[in-house]
Amino acid sequence: MPPELTDLTDQILLRPYQALGIPIALVGAVFLSLGAQFQHRGVAKVEEQNASSTAGLSLGQLTSLLGRPSWVIGTMMLALAIVLQLTSLGFAPLIVVQPLGAIALVITSILNARVSHVPLNRRSIRAIALCVGGVGLFVTIAAFTAVDRAISDTQLVTILIILAAVLIAFVASFLALRHQFRAVYYIIGAGVLYGFVATLAKVVINRILQGDFEWLTLTCLAGLLAAGALGAYFVQTAYSAGPPDLVIAGLTVVDPLVAVGIGILVLGEASQAPWYAAIAFVVAGIIAVLGVFDLAKNHPQAQH
Repeated sequence: MPPELTDLTDQILLRPYQALGIPIALVGAVFLSLGAQFQHRGVAKVEEQNASSTAGLSLGQLTSLLGRPSWVIGTMMLALAIVLQLTSLGFAPLIVVQPLGAIALVITSILNARVSHVPLNRRSIRAIALCVGGVGLFVTIAAFTAVDRAISDTQLVTILIILAAVLIAFVASFLALRHQFRAVYYIIGAGVLYGFVATLAKVVINRILQGDFEWLTLTCLAGLLAAGALGAYFVQTAYSAGPPDLVIAGLTVVDPLVAVGIGILVLGEASQAPWYAAIAFVVAGIIAVLGVFDLAKNHPQAQH
């Protein structure tokens, strides 16, 4: 068998040990869905007590969330979902685990429809299908064409500079135009920021394991915390402006697109991919992002 086919077979056929990553990722998707629903409920309760708008949650409202049991339980579930997702990646390859995260969108949509007694319409179901299909196609192409490369200090500095520009852009736009923003702005913003968080988290963990803990690692950690904090704030504000399945749609679509995009554009992980893979990347990304905007436009609760 040619070496190319042998490598491909190794990626597809899972050993029993690797197959453990599948149920772990599925359980993580369930906790992600439940956590989103509980957090959304907590934000809604705070809104009942304090007037809120899409201009963003105030400091007082954020403090009030800590006193809502539903929000605290949801936060714990989301933290557990992250741990399970990272654990699943330790067992199974990216091509198997990453698309499973999109299942959280399906679970959240069904769960929210039951809880809110607002059934999904055909257009919102179509949008969910676009989100899941687009991100699944994008990550699958990346898994078959990308190569894992060590991140050099120069590339890491480039990522940090881009992150700094992104943080400045989001903070400036929020301060100037927050009264005009809708839920989709916060959802896209959180997804972009969490994409950088995922990339920097991998870098920090690898450097710590290698004993390479110096100023650049500390800078990465600072960037990770800043992006994570702003992303978390955007998520909570999105809960106050839109349904939980719309929030999960943005996170499960935009987050992996950004993380893989950094690997392709900055790290050159797709430098050996054929030309048609680049076209497929663009098409799959457009499909997934259009699904998010379509859901934001046609979701029954978002319309309400």
